Parts: sequence; C-alpha cells; structure tokens
Amino acid sequence: MATSASAALAVNLLDAHSLLATFGVIGIGVVMFAETGLLVGFFLPGDSLLFTAGLLCAGTADKGAHLSLPGVLAAAVIGALAGAQCGYLIGRSAGPALLARGRSRKLHEGAARAEELLGKYGHAKAIVLARFVPVVRTVLNPLAGVLNIPARVFTVWQVAGGLLWTVGLVLAGYVLGSSIPNVDTYLLPIVGLIVAISLLPVAIEFLRSRRSGKHQNGTAQ
Repeated sequence: MATSASAALAVNLLDAHSLLATFGVIGIGVVMFAETGLLVGFFLPGDSLLFTAGLLCAGTADKGAHLSLPGVLAAAVIGALAGAQCGYLIGRSAGPALLARGRSRKLHEGAARAEELLGKYGHAKAIVLARFVPVVRTVLNPLAGVLNIPARVFTVWQVAGGLLWTVGLVLAGYVLGSSIPNVDTYLLPIVGLIVAISLLPVAIEFLRSRRSGKHQNGTAQ
C-alpha cells in the first residue's frame, strides 16, 4: 500500500512513459480530461501521451506495460471529449474572470492564440485546429464558453476535432510500433516528429491565410 502511494507521488507528470507506467489506461482518460477541460492542465503532455500509448498497445517496445488498444482509444476519446465540454461549460458559467485569474504567461499566450484562431478561421475550423496546438487546446474550450459560442456548434466541432486528434495519434503510434521492433529506442525523435506533424493543419491554414491576405492586398492596389 505504502509502495504504491510513493510510486504515485514519484510520477513525472511531464513524461508520457512515467504516466502510463504508473496509471495505465485510467491515467490517459484523466490527463485528456485535465488538459482539455481544466486550465491547470495546460502543461500536460497530451500528444506524446497518446502516441506513446499507441506504441505500448503494439507490444513491441522493450519498456512499459502492454496496453489494450480498444481501452486506450476509449479512455482517450472519452477523456478528451468530456474535458472539452466541461471546459466550455465552466467558461460559460464563470465568464471572462476565469481567464483573467490565470497567472501563467503561457496560458495568456494560449488565450491570445485561441482568440486569433477564432477570429481568423471561424468557430468550426478553429475548434478543430485548436486540438493540435498545445496550450491552445486547453484555453479555447473555456474561451468558447466565455464568448457564448452556440453549444450545438461547439459540441459538433469539438467532437470532430477530438476524435481526429486522439484516434489519429494513438493509431499512428500503434502502426509504427507494430512495424518497427524495439521502436522505443527512437521514441524521443519520433514523438517530436509526431508533434510537428500534428501542427501541420495549423501551419497550412496559416500559409493559406497569408496568401489570401497578399492576394487581397494586390487586388486592392
């Protein structure tokens, strides 16, 4: 009993392997909920956690317990969707003061980025894209509630974005883990690559926006 309690206290919340080794599938659901629904969860490693969990489901890594793919997918999806909806409801009830109370510089930068996405791409596209940007995916959900984005619009697009993000990263880890023996040897660079790939939708939209702006300026001249 004392040993398990001390192990839980020793867990590194910033390390996906540590979280999975200590809490398993339950930890995935909790982290997804906290990162997408509670402002205090902005620092949690959502992308690397999902990808690493997919690797462990393949059962080819040397380190860590073997996880069940259906269990991981269910925990990730339920946690991410419930967390986003909870964040939206908290923002709607607490109002602008909720974000104003946050003292973290990263949190305020994320809020500014979330507002920029909403203003530039509209509700639907911004809610989906935010899932792929750390910190922004934490802040946008309560911000959507603060801004009184219609509940139906938010729910439809947060579900679409949440499924794409969670299922996509878990399956990417699973496929790679099934294809490459001892893939955990290359885990750090692979996770970095996956995070970079997850940012591609935002980068593509940014480039499109810049081209559109240049085209409009050229037409105006």
